[in-house]
Amino acid sequence: MRIFRSRGRPGVRQSIASPLAQAVALYEAGRYADAEREARDVAASRSRRRDDKWVPLALGIAATTAGAQGHHAEALATYDDALPLFARIFGAENPQTLKVRSDRAQALTSLGRHAECEAECAAVASAARRSTEPGAEHVAVAACNGQVFALNALGRHPEAEALAREALAAAQGLPERFSLVLRLGLVRSLNGQSRYEEALAEAERAEELHRGLSAAQRRPEAGAVDLAMANALLGLGRRDEARIRATAGHDACLAVLGPDHSRTAEARELIRRVDGV
Repeated sequence: MRIFRSRGRPGVRQSIASPLAQAVALYEAGRYADAEREARDVAASRSRRRDDKWVPLALGIAATTAGAQGHHAEALATYDDALPLFARIFGAENPQTLKVRSDRAQALTSLGRHAECEAECAAVASAARRSTEPGAEHVAVAACNGQVFALNALGRHPEAEALAREALAAAQGLPERFSLVLRLGLVRSLNGQSRYEEALAEAERAEELHRGLSAAQRRPEAGAVDLAMANALLGLGRRDEARIRATAGHDACLAVLGPDHSRTAEARELIRRVDGV
């Protein structure tokens, strides 16, 4: 659900000398618990230095990695700690601050607070589009992705479809990871409208994009393509195929994100639906 850059923490450029280089490397290797611990250590070690930019950046990584482990309430609390520091040190309209707002909003939807997520992502996307700062266009797309997810969760599938298609057009020329997550949102919207043939076709395009990414880029979307495909197949009555894809999605979620992640829970529920339980 969240969009990450290929280098460094999402929305943050890191240099080789960065005190967060180790946390970033651990995150990219999928060692989320270790990355969170490292980031929190950096934040604690520098917390007495007023307006030290590495403190909010470290908290941002800690929140992201907590969410990646399915610790969504913990992630939200950490974002709440980080956001005032981002606003004070970088400025309220800075793309790094807006990115943290977007990430925080998406932690809300992982906790079922979809309307709050939708409103906040819409506000962040609007602010990012007005910005002329480098990286603002990435933030706008990331926020749109969160808004699409929330709209789908709220059952507002035609709105989600329209926004996903608009964002996909705007994402031309950006890294393919942006297209992947937006296309997965589009698949959700089509499945939600019972347009299963279209959803399956879009899921196949998403799978092709997914295959083209590096292992580090694929990891945050573990299981997502399988679940999108399984929902479409189930809608088409292809239950056996849906069961295979749902199980593969669940296994991937469990291995990468853990049992408490919202996507792992979604996979479990999908398997129950496939089995008619």
